[in-house]
Amino acid sequence: MPRYLSLVRIDELSVPAEGPSPELMQRMGELLEEITKAGVMLDTAGLLPTAQGTRVHLKGGDVSFTDGPFTETKEVVGGYAIMQCKDKAEALEWAKRFLKVHGDDWTLTLEVREIEEG
Repeated sequence: MPRYLSLVRIDELSVPAEGPSPELMQRMGELLEEITKAGVMLDTAGLLPTAQGTRVHLKGGDVSFTDGPFTETKEVVGGYAIMQCKDKAEALEWAKRFLKVHGDDWTLTLEVREIEEG
């Protein structure tokens, strides 16, 4: 059965200052429990802000490091999920439900890509 990686893309500047509401966290917990019970969820987590990240670059054989925040970046990966679904349509349905849980206060993009096997 194919596996899919979902990348949650978020504009860090548009996140509500108070963060996720208790109601959102409850709805998210219920959805994640449902996805897990369905045997679909393999792993998921949110990521810390880019201010706490480091980019590692390779150019011309040289490696360099840049600590966050990355001011030139507006949209960043804020979390991920690895799911095992029967097909892409199922992965996209779970993605849609994940986004809808957030309600009207959030602006998110979820990129869903099949993981290449082998």
